[in-house]
Amino acid sequence: MASILVRNLDADTALELKERARRNGRSLQAEVKAILERAARSEGLLGSERAELARRLTSLTKGTVQTDSTELIREDRER
Repeated sequence: MASILVRNLDADTALELKERARRNGRSLQAEVKAILERAARSEGLLGSERAELARRLTSLTKGTVQTDSTELIREDRER
C-alpha cells in the first residue's frame, strides 16, 4: 500500500478536514483516505477511454443536426 505526504497544507483546510473526520466518526487519516479514494473513483474512465467513447458517440450522431440547448430552453420558457 502506498503512502502520501502532503506538505504545506493550509491550516484552515486541515481544520476543515479534522472537523469533517470528527463528523464522520473517523480519524483524520481515514477521512483523507476516503476522500482520495472517492475522488479517484469518480474520475471514471481514463482519458484514453473517454476520448474513444467521445469518438464513438460522435460517429453515431454524424449527420444529425445538433441544437444549442439554450435555444430549446428559451423556446420552452416562452411557451
